[in-house]
Amino acid sequence: MTTHLKTYFTNQRSLAIGAIFASVGFLFGNWVTWIPFVKQKYGLDDAQLGMLLLSLPLASTLTNPLSTLVINRFGMRTTTLGGLAGMALVYLLPVNVPALWMTSIALGLLGIGIAFTNVAMNTCVTAIEKQDGTFIMSTSHGMFSGGGMIGSALASVLMGFKVPPAVHVSIITLTILTIIVLARPIIMGIHEEKLKSEGGAKFAWPNRVLVGMIAISLCTNITEGTMSDWTAVYMREVVEANDFFIGWGFACYAFFMASGRFIGDALIPQYGSRKVLVTGGIIAASGILIAVFFPYTLTAILGFGLVGAGVSCGAPILYGSAARVPGMAKGAGLATMNTFSLAGFLAGPALIGLISNAVSLSFAIGIVAILALIWSLLSNKAQLY
Repeated sequence: MTTHLKTYFTNQRSLAIGAIFASVGFLFGNWVTWIPFVKQKYGLDDAQLGMLLLSLPLASTLTNPLSTLVINRFGMRTTTLGGLAGMALVYLLPVNVPALWMTSIALGLLGIGIAFTNVAMNTCVTAIEKQDGTFIMSTSHGMFSGGGMIGSALASVLMGFKVPPAVHVSIITLTILTIIVLARPIIMGIHEEKLKSEGGAKFAWPNRVLVGMIAISLCTNITEGTMSDWTAVYMREVVEANDFFIGWGFACYAFFMASGRFIGDALIPQYGSRKVLVTGGIIAASGILIAVFFPYTLTAILGFGLVGAGVSCGAPILYGSAARVPGMAKGAGLATMNTFSLAGFLAGPALIGLISNAVSLSFAIGIVAILALIWSLLSNKAQLY
């Protein structure tokens, strides 16, 4: 494992694409920590907040089928860098605009940026793996989680010190734009690969094998979406944590997710994708139950950390498998699975909000533990590559 990480961080191309993954996570980690602030700013209940949070995944899901066309038109390298730059600039809006509808539009624009950047940067990873004969997908996703951890923790500290929102988001935007400038020469040096073969790699209806992956991905994505959108709210309203710790539930979740993904490229070949997915579902369910039944600052943070460890290798395994599904055009399996599985992010925030409003946030998050067990059971039968 240490040899793999050393190789990853000393290779310019893997380190550059890892910095892009980390930047997306850094941006996202900052945003999720601001969700309770936005809720309080507009006086929203949980159901209304859930509908607001729907803006980002809805826009992302609707535009995701276009990702292949955009990447083929502008290239995976330009789409990766341009998409991230656009997201960094749009990030200035959600916490600063004066009206709720403006916040919704800003989140929608972020969702569009995520849709294009996500497929493009994962395509860059698969290109590097092919060209260099290496495995870096899991570690790259670990960089995303590590960025999320740093972003969430930093946001909590800045909020604790009462740094104005405008100053906060400006710092984040400038940081990401600087990373883009530094990484650009190396990213542009990656050999360009189109996302189409002889028949054209467009969105395609999934075959039987891909359906199994999508079902698991729906469960993992709902779990990830719930942790992203509701952890900070849970820490503020249920745990009643100090402002300095509002973002630490997500930060610990992201830390263990990053740790799992950093060792994933060594762990998955040793134990197999199936066993890792099955075990991950059990660990994630256990973490959720700890956070729900012991709603105290330390136990909630540790519980969310276990969820991060459990879900950590889900996306790398499923993305990699979808990209290699036999009988589908190159890139089409990944784009198709991503379109359907994003429904987890689409439905998750709204469903959690509606259930929380009707019963309680603890009950709503507790339901996600059942989904984690379902993905564990489904993984026993799914065909993976």
